[in-house]
Amino acid sequence: MAHSLDQEVKLSPHFKRKEFACKCGCGFSLPDAELIAVLEDVRSHFAKPVNINSSCRCPDHNKAIGGAPNSAHVQGIAADIVAVGIAPSQVQQYVLNKYQDRYGIGTYNTFTHIDVRAKKARW
Repeated sequence: MAHSLDQEVKLSPHFKRKEFACKCGCGFSLPDAELIAVLEDVRSHFAKPVNINSSCRCPDHNKAIGGAPNSAHVQGIAADIVAVGIAPSQVQQYVLNKYQDRYGIGTYNTFTHIDVRAKKARW
C-alpha cells in the first residue's frame, strides 16, 4: 500500500504526519483531525511534548502485531501516546476526566491509548 503523502507536513502546531505513520514503512499516515485535536489538548495541558508510539496502521501491519481486525489504529482514529516526563497514570487521569462521556481510552503501565470512536469505551 504506497502513499505519496509528504511525511514532513505539519498537521498541527506540534505534530507532523510522519509521527502518525505506520511502523511497517508502508507510508500509511492519515490521522483523523479530531484525534490530532485531542493530542494537541494533552500537549497543551501538560506543556510537554507528546510522543506517539503507534497511530496509523495498515491492515497487514495491524494483523502482524496482533491488533484487533477493525482496530481504531487501522481507521486512523487512534494513538498510543506518552507525554514526556509525565507518568502515564497522570495522562490517563486527565483524559478520563476531560472526555468522560466519549472516546476510547485504554490505560496501560507505559502508555495511554486514545481513540476518537463515536461511542465511549474504557479498558
